[in-house]
Amino acid sequence: MARYLSILGLSGALVALLVSSQAVHASTAATNAVPPQTVLIDVPGLAVLGANGNFRDDTPWNPTNTTPPVFQVWDSSFLDILGSNPSVRLISGRDDFAFAHEAPIWIPATNEVFFAGNDGGPLGMSSLTRNNQVFKISLKDVYGTGPQNITFTKVHITPELQMVNGGTPSGRGSSPPGISLVNPNPPYNSTTILDNIHGRQFNSLNDAKIHPKSGAIFFTDVDYGFINDFRPPPLLPNQAYRFDPKTSQLRVVADGFDKCNGIAFSPDGSVAYIVDSGASVKGGYNSTEAATLYAFDVDEKTQVFTNRRVLAWVDTGVPDG
Repeated sequence: MARYLSILGLSGALVALLVSSQAVHASTAATNAVPPQTVLIDVPGLAVLGANGNFRDDTPWNPTNTTPPVFQVWDSSFLDILGSNPSVRLISGRDDFAFAHEAPIWIPATNEVFFAGNDGGPLGMSSLTRNNQVFKISLKDVYGTGPQNITFTKVHITPELQMVNGGTPSGRGSSPPGISLVNPNPPYNSTTILDNIHGRQFNSLNDAKIHPKSGAIFFTDVDYGFINDFRPPPLLPNQAYRFDPKTSQLRVVADGFDKCNGIAFSPDGSVAYIVDSGASVKGGYNSTEAATLYAFDVDEKTQVFTNRRVLAWVDTGVPDG
């Protein structure tokens, strides 16, 4: 059975999403017991709104008019996964600076999380002439259950990486996108291991994941750098690649996207997931474009992605990294 969940009210700031590991028993879900900060949507009651119904455009749908942030549960069986005491709360934020855009990377040894500010967005304080910034927080500073505003620290990577997004440099101007290794400890030195495909620059790398078995690096490349005015016109299709850091072999593994974005694998690496955030367009949002999460089978020998199918479509906003 498909299980649907949406979270209403997350934007613009670093947010801690805390989901209890204590699962709700099946009998609890069956009785529709709803934990705090959660609403169970009456799906049958919304199937027909009528000629004078309260239809919506591209605004987020909040049929229960519950004050966000809140978990919207569209299938009661999801309560078994959500747990008995889920919560979402702000741990650090600034209204004037999108300092926590994406690319959260947890370093277990130091219990720190690294992330990047918006690259080229209105509140990103970055552009063709100004690089975006990378920050980190210590999870030791996160405590209690209420809102916080903990300190975030700028990370000075050397050599500097241009427009970090999704854990990869998207490039800026003539500086090429690519894959770089970064020391998570001072002096945060970086080493670039890939910056071209057959002599051509990538468009602007977006997200990357390491395959859990082969150790190969898979990444998506998309034209958001050009759309956000910090990269030249694209030379390549928006597509996904596999890079073997041992041999430097590179190949395309999936194409046919509007704007391929986040990428992930199942724990055993047999299934890959890629989101298409085509609905995110310059200057806003276009609900007629892709906002879809796709699943693929990973070929055991070549690791090319096959058997593409829709796993989920995102009703509000777009799926990201």
